[in-house]
This record gives sequence, C-alpha cells and structure tokens, in this order.
Amino acid sequence: MAKLCPLFSGSSGNSYYLESAGQGILIDCGRSAKQLENALAERAVDPRRLQAIFITHEHTDHISALRVFAGRYHTKVYASYGTVAAMQDKEVISEKVNVTPITLDGIELDGFSVEPFRISHDCVEGYGYVIETQDGRRTAFVTDTGTVTPTMQAVLTGCDTVVLESNHDIGMLQCGRYPYILKRRILSDVGHLSNELCAQTAAELVKTGTTRLLLAHLSQENNLPELAMQASLCELECQGMQQQKDFLLSVVPEISHDKPILY
Repeated sequence: MAKLCPLFSGSSGNSYYLESAGQGILIDCGRSAKQLENALAERAVDPRRLQAIFITHEHTDHISALRVFAGRYHTKVYASYGTVAAMQDKEVISEKVNVTPITLDGIELDGFSVEPFRISHDCVEGYGYVIETQDGRRTAFVTDTGTVTPTMQAVLTGCDTVVLESNHDIGMLQCGRYPYILKRRILSDVGHLSNELCAQTAAELVKTGTTRLLLAHLSQENNLPELAMQASLCELECQGMQQQKDFLLSVVPEISHDKPILY
C-alpha cells in the first residue's frame, strides 16, 4: 500500500512525501528545514530513512530547505542537469549535499520507479515526475507549468493520482495588484496553470483513468480554494463525471495537516 502526504503547497513552499513498501521519498523541499522536519514528525516519518529528494526546479519555494535538510540527513538528491547547475549557481548545494543529475530515462529505487518529464515553466530545466510504486500505482506531480503540452498529457494519461497545479483565477490576477510584467509572466505558457486550464486538464485525465486529483500550488494573492475547486468540479460535472463516483477531487492547503492518502 502506498501513502501520499502533501506537506506544503503554494508560493511559500512546496513539498510532498510519498511512501511505498516501507520506503519514502520527497518531491521538493520548500519552506525551512525545521518546518519540514516538523511536518515529517507529525506523520511519524524519520528523515534519516528517506531514500531521496526529487527536485522539480530551482525556484526558492521548491528548494529553500535543501541545503540544510539534505546536508543534515545525507539524503540523496536528484534533479535534471539544468536544475543541478542552477542550484550550484545559487550556492544551494554544498559539499555535504549528495546530488545526482538524472535524465528523462528516469531512475529505479527500492519501492519506486521514477519517470521525469519536462514542464513548461520559466526555469532552467524543470521536471514533473510520475512515480510508480511496487503495486503498480502511478502518481504524478505537476505543480509549476504554464501549459500542459501533448507530451505531458501523454505521460500523465493513466496515472491513478495527479497532483495538479491550479494556481490562479484569471479575473483575480488581471484585476489584482501585481505589476503588468508579472501578470504577463504568470499567464504565459511558461508561467502557471490557471483554474480554467487546470479544470480542462483534470477532465481529460479522469476520462483516461485518473481517479484522484489534488489541486495544488494555489496563489495566496490571486486564488481561493473554493474557486479552484469550483472550476474543476464544474468542468468535470459538465462532462458527465461525478465526484465520489468517478473521481475524488480536493485542494491541497498551504500547510497540510490532513491524514495521509492511502491507495
């Protein structure tokens, strides 16, 4: 049985814990090392037993705990070649951090098969990840992308669980206080997924077998959980699919204290 624990989600930090066959990994490690330690302790997870941390890209809200946390627990870190180089430029990686670049060919670990895929974001070489556990369950993490390309859609097709970005409400963003250049960046194909684009993607995923969707990386400034939930739920229901029957849809809070998702 696999266990998924969202820890943090949003512009203040992102991290997810996934466990299978007694082994655990992290996807990203935003926030501080202390906050990450506390979140894992709340779920009775010993950081010293983590197999690896997989980094999606070099933006601060995905790596802020990496230097201290990975150095303290000697946790292996995996990321694309471009992300590793960018983290080195930022001096996030010290001699105490064991970092290994990986390609789109992926990697096999005890309990996990990890398949990276390219995301469309304004970073050097960002990855999303599809992780298959020993029981054949596939979980995807797509938390920073301005669009879902046909290649991404193909990789995500058939995943049982998808953590999918629902970053902003377009109306709130356009009428908000962000400067024009930042609004343009967020709305671009290398920015972040809007509630509407997320909803369209969610509907396509459920049609192809996805049964659980977690809406993630919501903007504190330009979104509300109820708006993100309403957008995806409306699109799914308009296409004839029903919550609790065809899919399970939920929003990942900024700091999660929810029970683990077992599957």
